[in-house]
Amino acid sequence: MHAIKSLNNDIKIITEENRFIRSISLGIWVNIGSKNENKKTNGLSHFIEHMVFKGTNDLNSKNIADRIDLLGGQANAFTTKDLTCFYIRILDTDFDSALELLSHIVLKSNFPDEEIEREKHVIIEEINMYEDSPEELVFEMINKNVLIDTSLGLPILGDANKIKNYKQKNLKDYYNKNYIASNFIITASGNFKSIEIVDKINNFFGDLKKIDSDNLNNFENVNYRKSFDFKIKDIEQSHMCIAFPGIKHDIENNYAMAVFNTIFGGGMSSRLYQKIREEFGLAYSIYSYNYSYDTIGVFVIYAATSQNKFKKCLELILREIKDLYIKNITEEDILKTKQQLKSSYLMALESSSSRMSSLGKSYCTYKKVLTPDEIIDKINSVKLGDVYKLANEIFNFNQISLCVVAKNKLIEENEFEEIINNSRK
Repeated sequence: MHAIKSLNNDIKIITEENRFIRSISLGIWVNIGSKNENKKTNGLSHFIEHMVFKGTNDLNSKNIADRIDLLGGQANAFTTKDLTCFYIRILDTDFDSALELLSHIVLKSNFPDEEIEREKHVIIEEINMYEDSPEELVFEMINKNVLIDTSLGLPILGDANKIKNYKQKNLKDYYNKNYIASNFIITASGNFKSIEIVDKINNFFGDLKKIDSDNLNNFENVNYRKSFDFKIKDIEQSHMCIAFPGIKHDIENNYAMAVFNTIFGGGMSSRLYQKIREEFGLAYSIYSYNYSYDTIGVFVIYAATSQNKFKKCLELILREIKDLYIKNITEEDILKTKQQLKSSYLMALESSSSRMSSLGKSYCTYKKVLTPDEIIDKINSVKLGDVYKLANEIFNFNQISLCVVAKNKLIEENEFEEIINNSRK
């Protein structure tokens, strides 16, 4: 059972005790991601995530790495559109040292000039790595195109040319503006007593001043834009993303979406996988997912296939959407999928790091955390009608988008429209 406590400066601490394991996972979450950036600051959330590990007035980057190794822990960080998270997993006996270290580097980073210049090269290599991956590239294309001219359409890593020009002042200004009490959430899961670690966390975070953030989400009026885009790249396979307007953050629709997506394209038994890969052998990798934000969502279907099979694969994907209403989803499909989701969720409860992550993501997204029993009830409550309601909302062929990365331009926009029209017949 989790507990939520507020410090005097309104920092939320969410804990979940598990006295049957010997580890503790600790996460420091900052409600700041690339959605809070603009074209002038794009990439700074991710840049700061890197720089936190590069030094304070008391520790340099080597000292920090040595201390993490000395703890025998697993420490890392990540940045998303919505948030930044710094986390560590250690033995319960090492919690005090881990909390002191992680708090110190997050709150006391000094952004040394020489480390900034060095880390620029690392981040640019990270950007190059993603651009060399056609799967990642086509994901970025579809996101940028359907959410164009918004912060949500900006890349999390930023632009290489922009990264090259950032100075220490840019990072410090962005950090000081956003790393304030109102944006912090701290989660912990594992073998501890909640009342004790709340007091310990308060020793490090309780003095942060309570300041109202003026960095409001600047994407309240984001609209999905129908798009068609093609990028030529010297690769053997063609990679496509088909997109529709999806479902925004909604704790009620979240579980119906999980059931629907699992049936349609979320696993080996899904309709897309069975049709495209198993029956026709057209793709090695094919799946679907919904990514959601406060005011908008995007539903994406991804497939990688040979150039000579591209149009056939595209046609069959669109045909499979139509077949949802011909080869109906059954009550048996719903029951099987709900059992699959429940099993996956309950098994994840055995991992302290998984639980810590779930607590943080849930509170950052919904400002609440459901208990395991409440989540199971939500999954159980999904009905066949809920699944078809979502399908009807998502699959609007007037709003379908396509982005492709391939060696040659395999399709023109008018050909795509013709395939869409044929799939409706």
